[in-house]
Amino acid sequence: MNVAAAVLLAQVAAAQVVTPVLEFPEPGVDDSAAYEGYRTRFLRDAAGNTVQIYVSRRDGRVVNLWADAANASAGFTLRDSAGRPAPVRWAADGMRIDRAAAERGVEYVLLADPAPLEIGAFLLGSMRLERDFQYGRRHLAPFADAHIEQPELTALIARVDALPPDEQRRHLELLGAAGTDELRARLRARVSSERAGGRTVVRVEQRTFDGRNRQTLVLTFDNAEAQLDTAGLSISVRPRGAGPIRIGVRITTDAATLVPLDVDDIFSDDFLAFRRRAAAGGRSDAPDGRRLERMIHGLELVSSEQKLMAGLPNYATYFGRDMLMSALMLEPIWTPSMIEHVLASVLRKLNAAGEVSHEEALGGQAIRENAAVYNGLIDAYRASGADSLLVRARAVLADLQSVRENYHMVDDDFQLPVLAARYLTDSSVPASRRRAFLLAQDEGVAGTRLERLLRNLEFVARAAAPYARDPVPEKLVAFARRPDGRWSPGSWRDSGAGYGNGRFAMDVNVIWVPQAIEAAGDILAALDALGLQDDVALHLDAGGDALPLEPAGRTTLAAAIETWRGSRRWFEVLLPVGEARRRAATALESLPPAERSFWLARLDSVAGDVRVVAFLALALDSLARPIPVVNTDPATRLFLEDTDRLARDPAGTLRDLDALMLAYPLGLHVPELGPLVANDVYAAPQVRAAFAADLYHSPRVVWGREVNLLVLGLARQIAAAHDTRGRLREPRLAPYVARLRAALERTVEAVDASGLEHNELWSYRIESGRLQPIRYGASTDIQLWNLTDLAVRYALDRLPAGSASGGMR
Repeated sequence: MNVAAAVLLAQVAAAQVVTPVLEFPEPGVDDSAAYEGYRTRFLRDAAGNTVQIYVSRRDGRVVNLWADAANASAGFTLRDSAGRPAPVRWAADGMRIDRAAAERGVEYVLLADPAPLEIGAFLLGSMRLERDFQYGRRHLAPFADAHIEQPELTALIARVDALPPDEQRRHLELLGAAGTDELRARLRARVSSERAGGRTVVRVEQRTFDGRNRQTLVLTFDNAEAQLDTAGLSISVRPRGAGPIRIGVRITTDAATLVPLDVDDIFSDDFLAFRRRAAAGGRSDAPDGRRLERMIHGLELVSSEQKLMAGLPNYATYFGRDMLMSALMLEPIWTPSMIEHVLASVLRKLNAAGEVSHEEALGGQAIRENAAVYNGLIDAYRASGADSLLVRARAVLADLQSVRENYHMVDDDFQLPVLAARYLTDSSVPASRRRAFLLAQDEGVAGTRLERLLRNLEFVARAAAPYARDPVPEKLVAFARRPDGRWSPGSWRDSGAGYGNGRFAMDVNVIWVPQAIEAAGDILAALDALGLQDDVALHLDAGGDALPLEPAGRTTLAAAIETWRGSRRWFEVLLPVGEARRRAATALESLPPAERSFWLARLDSVAGDVRVVAFLALALDSLARPIPVVNTDPATRLFLEDTDRLARDPAGTLRDLDALMLAYPLGLHVPELGPLVANDVYAAPQVRAAFAADLYHSPRVVWGREVNLLVLGLARQIAAAHDTRGRLREPRLAPYVARLRAALERTVEAVDASGLEHNELWSYRIESGRLQPIRYGASTDIQLWNLTDLAVRYALDRLPAGSASGGMR
């Protein structure tokens, strides 16, 4: 079938017109100026899978993301005759969706001003490829150079080229290719154009490298409005009249789909009742009401039976930590089925050692990673001549899209048992259901979920044993050493500067390891109560020097928890306020003049009753010395820790909280913005320089995840201090609870003042002596961590009278 016939068929085929589920920025809700010409829409395709389309006037880039089982995208760039980004806009709200056999399609129309256009930088493939394309600023290059190399694939072609003819033929057959020239052609999209019925149709087609799937991008122009010329991989468009140029856009894919979830699958009856009360208590079209509904729909868009996606558009796939942390925060407003979906997804991906997968690679990204494995096998074969290596290499080629997992993160391994314990000790879930969940087997993986959960507990028992038996800092859980000699940031602050090149992270060691050991004990007790002792005895085998998990070792396990809780002493930093002020003033001298003046004035105004600045260091360095960076991670402990334990030591709890609430530049609190994610003024110059070069987890940003953990933690502690009638359980706790309330009030007010509390993260700039909150440039549009604000609203609504709620409510 030729291109013209295909386009005409698409026009008459059964299709459904839909409107976007969500759109950003939304008039009356978002500050459009903060988006700097960025516009995005979300819709469901004919299979119910999420599609995101964004248009960036800043660089003329249009990207279509398919958040399905392949996580693929189709992007292109529009420029004017001078090479500047050409503005385009949506022509209408309606978009067409259709499905024929395995192929799904989406159509919409863009409008461009009546001026010459150049269209190019076509890139179809994995969304990871688009992300790297933009991170490398290749989308800004001249169209002739606007491409991205995939060295794993070019290297694979070279290795196939070098194989003996008979062996080469076998490898090419596995890739469905006649020769290596065909493989080279698959590295770039194929662009063609054709006139059809008064229109000019430009078709961009991309086959996956293994030849098994296909994506298309079709741009259609009315010949009465524009004249087109194609040259190589770009298009020149010349207007014929004074009216706007309509650009019809159609994208198709034949990738596998996910099974979407809807509101009733996701949210508990109590939360849905809260939603109804919120709608009844105010106008549903008011900004706060719209934000609530937007987050509810946002969570739907990233939720499927298979997984929760970390964020759209850049992270439309599984991230173990993101799922586990979000599930812990959203647990009070979710159905048990949602916790089961998360646990099943994580357990399905455990490796043989019991470690949690950090991130999966799908579709084109899986092809690239598997190609690297193939290349290594071929190189080893050429060095050794072992035919077994050729057999293994052919097996890799036969399934190049096999999903790849990576296990280089540390924190997620200790988060899994915490969530599993919450589920297995939840008496509202029938025991028969919990038992059936554990004994189920997932397709494609060996063993029951129970067996895989026990494997993770064994990992925790092995990792925690050295420090439990010999509590010196060198035996804490460490990050891995990178080839360049630095320490790989293996917890949530996973940017290059995130842990200040620390070896031992405070959040992992002080918070997650003791929580995981305690959860392991709770899980084993729950398994006993479910009558699964024989299964546990059959499959549990920590062995070696691991902490004992069998019933006779429970006393040792309890002692290990307390030993690990004491690890905080290695991270404690105490600075007399004079020394703290001196260090802060010295650090601020390196800032630009306007910022330096602003923050030095704030330093002078910090409350005079502060005697000591006390905080838990972000990490320990290679020699187990504290890296003195104030950080928000104690909020996680406030959120997770048993409320009775915290109430027994109110002074210690408040000491951790005080560092978060102390005003920056001594602490983290900024009244117009919220709690900064880190404060490096006490750290060495090289640490500060690293944060200045890499702002993602720096003193320049507030993270929505950390705000929500802090607010949920404070709300949880306040609620636990009251009985069902809203009265304090113990009068002696009144001063403690008052401090918690004050911290909650200040946090909510500051975050609300930023106007950006619904973003993944946000930043600021200093203008005319004032702090101006701004949207962080790389912030995702829908972010799983930030959707936990739904749980924040629910928690604040349920607080006893007199507690803070503010604009986040």
